[in-house]
Amino acid sequence: MNRTNLDSLGWHPFFAAYFAPYAAEGYGAGRVAVQHKNAYTLYTEHGELRGEVTGKMLHLAASQQDLPAVGDWVVISARPNENAATIHATLPRRSQFVRRAAGDKEVAQVIASNLDHVFLMMGLDGDYNLPRLERYLVLAWESGASPIVVLNKADLCDDLDQKKQKVEAAALGVPVLIMSAKINQGVAAMQEYLQAGKTGALLGSSGVGKSTLVNQLLGEEKQKIKEVRETDARGRHTTTHRELILLPSGGLLIDTPGLRELQMWGGEEGLQDTFEDIQALAQKCRFRDCRHLAEPDCTVRQALESGALEERRYQHYIKLQREMNFQERKADTTAAFLEKQRWKKIHAAQKRHYKKK
Repeated sequence: MNRTNLDSLGWHPFFAAYFAPYAAEGYGAGRVAVQHKNAYTLYTEHGELRGEVTGKMLHLAASQQDLPAVGDWVVISARPNENAATIHATLPRRSQFVRRAAGDKEVAQVIASNLDHVFLMMGLDGDYNLPRLERYLVLAWESGASPIVVLNKADLCDDLDQKKQKVEAAALGVPVLIMSAKINQGVAAMQEYLQAGKTGALLGSSGVGKSTLVNQLLGEEKQKIKEVRETDARGRHTTTHRELILLPSGGLLIDTPGLRELQMWGGEEGLQDTFEDIQALAQKCRFRDCRHLAEPDCTVRQALESGALEERRYQHYIKLQREMNFQERKADTTAAFLEKQRWKKIHAAQKRHYKKK
């Protein structure tokens, strides 16, 4: 499926405003479809091009977050006769789903950017996990896109109504779609969010049915599918990289590999949005710095004792809050170091420039 009109690829006045100075200098724009190790696949007005960032851009990047990610709009010099382009800059992002990268370093990893919707997919089999869904929701709200919960494999669930009610209680105000992607049941409801020019990202564990859903949305077998293990309902990664897929509806969907871990990055606003019921209770406490332990007139403790607030949900809220506070302290130190390194590179580049003169 070939689209060469930028509007059909998700172009927006937001990007046009930042791109105007580059356009005046004769540059073009493209959107990152696939991120390879040292190169990118771009959707452009010239069709699909292979892109590489300039040495300067690579040198000045303080972290991976400063380099293009899938979904990004980039400034390019296109060479259509070579099916190639040079990437000079990344335009500011309207939204981005970010997690802490795996490993020991405090580094952010952009999973997908410039999204209208984030589809959080969970299976109604052994994959069903409310704490993990809440963790996804925190980062989804923080992304700036609208979260939507997708409950798949309804055909394998004997207590569908009960599980749906629990999900709706955990995902307050978030649309919850029920489907069986394998038999194309309920998939049409998702297409309503993926109309022309709209971009969504599909996130979830391995084996949850993301590849099957993508195939149904495309109307063809594009993504490979493997069966999950019966012992734990887990699957192997059939999607090995993030990819911006053009849908027949005119929408765009970023498919992602199953995430083995999802560590917090930022997320204070996302935490408040996900647990707005607890936030509302806390605001009614007598003391502003109430710890919700044994203070008098603590509305959170009263809700827990009456059963109005689930103990599991409250304990997970506390756990995520502590995790984010810890990550924030470590991230501040890392950010200061990276900023120092970035300015060193800039000053070194300036010195070389003046020496040439």
